[in-house]
Amino acid sequence: MTNYIDGFVFPIPKVYINEYKMVAEKVAKIWKEYGAISYFEYVGDDLLLKGTKSFTETLAAKEDEVIIFGWVVFPSKEVRDLANKKVPEDLRMTELVTPLINPNKLIFDASRMVYGGFQPLV
Repeated sequence: MTNYIDGFVFPIPKVYINEYKMVAEKVAKIWKEYGAISYFEYVGDDLLLKGTKSFTETLAAKEDEVIIFGWVVFPSKEVRDLANKKVPEDLRMTELVTPLINPNKLIFDASRMVYGGFQPLV
């Protein structure tokens, strides 16, 4: 059996990083309950490399935003597919995510997230 990962990148306003972190820590636990082996999220720090297109540019991040880069490791694509079905149905996720997508205080905008599932290469 080979691992499978879901990867994602998105911007959030810098001012909400601590609030987002508290939610992400709880979300990570839920993903693990549904089969994830591990869950990682990092904040962009050194995002420019001459001759390449940066995450900041690709996501049209504003001066007051930071880039979140994360991935979730699963033991297989089958476990990932089941988790992707079950996690959104978990009532705790609704409770956690609803404040992040409030239009009056938008912290997370899914339309600006880049996401994909990946199988091992190296």
